[in-house]
Amino acid sequence: MKKTRILAVVVCALAVANIASAEIIRGIDINFVTIGNAGNAADTGGTVGCGAVSYGYRIGKYEVTNAQWNTFTDAAGAPTGNPSSAYDQNALYTGAQQPTGNVSWYETLQFCNYLTSGDKSKGAYQFSGNNTNPGNFQGINRTAAISSYGIAYVIPTENEWYKAAYYKPDGSGYSLYANGTNTAPIAGVNSNYNYAIGVPWDITNGTPEQNSTFDMMGNIWEWNESLYGSYYPCIRGGTFGSSGIILSSPYRGYDSPYYEYLGIGFRVASVPEPATLLLLSLGGLALIKKRR
Repeated sequence: MKKTRILAVVVCALAVANIASAEIIRGIDINFVTIGNAGNAADTGGTVGCGAVSYGYRIGKYEVTNAQWNTFTDAAGAPTGNPSSAYDQNALYTGAQQPTGNVSWYETLQFCNYLTSGDKSKGAYQFSGNNTNPGNFQGINRTAAISSYGIAYVIPTENEWYKAAYYKPDGSGYSLYANGTNTAPIAGVNSNYNYAIGVPWDITNGTPEQNSTFDMMGNIWEWNESLYGSYYPCIRGGTFGSSGIILSSPYRGYDSPYYEYLGIGFRVASVPEPATLLLLSLGGLALIKKRR
C-alpha cells in the first residue's frame, strides 16, 4: 500500500510538470511556466549552438514588475554593494505592472538571492558581505544554493532563456520567433516593439508566446546569467523600440554588469523544477529506508 501511494504521488507530479504555476515567495507573487523536454539539442540555426538544456526548469511567465521590485526593496532594503555605480539608478517607467528597468545585472542577482534565502548576499550568487551591504560579487554556485535551500531562484542562463523563447513545446525544434513561427508578431498587438507603444507596457498585455511566456519578444531587454565573452552578461529579447528582426533568435546583446538602462530588466527562473525535486526527495527517502 505504501509503495502504491508513493508511485501515485510521482505520477501526479509528472503529470502537472508542464502546467503554469503561481506562488508567493517571501511576499512576492511570481507566475512560472515549466520548460520540459530536458536534454534537447542545441539550435543549428538562429544562434548556432544555443538552447540545449539537460534538465527541467521553470521560468517566469512575465518580466519582473515595479510592484514586485518594490516589495523586495521594502522587505530587504535596496540592493547595494560595489561598484556603487551599479546601484544608483531608479526605474524611469514606474507603473506597478510595467517591467522594472534601470536595474544592473548585480541588482538582479540580489533580487534572486532574496527569493532563495531571504538575504541579498546569499543564494546562487555569492557576495562578500551581508544583507545590509552585500559588498563584492564573487561568483555563481547554483549547486551549493540548491543543496542549502532546496530551490534556487536565478536569472536564466542564455541557454535557459533561449530555449524558453524559441524551442517548440512539442520538441520538434526551434522557431525564429518566440511565437512559434518564423514571422514577426504584430507590433503593438502581440508584442511591444518598433515604438508601437513608445514605452514598456504592462506585463499582461500582448499575446502568450509558444511556451506561455509574455514579452520574450520586445518590451524590455532581459539580463541573462551567462556572459558574452569573459565579462559582459548577455541580454536578450529586444525592447519597445527595437525593430522586428532584433526579436528573433539570431540576435543577442551584452552590457557591463554594472550598467543600468531604462530598457533593461529581467525575469526569474528556478531550478530544479518541482517534479524533479520531488523525485530526488523520494529517491533519497528510498535510500534511507534501504540503509535502515
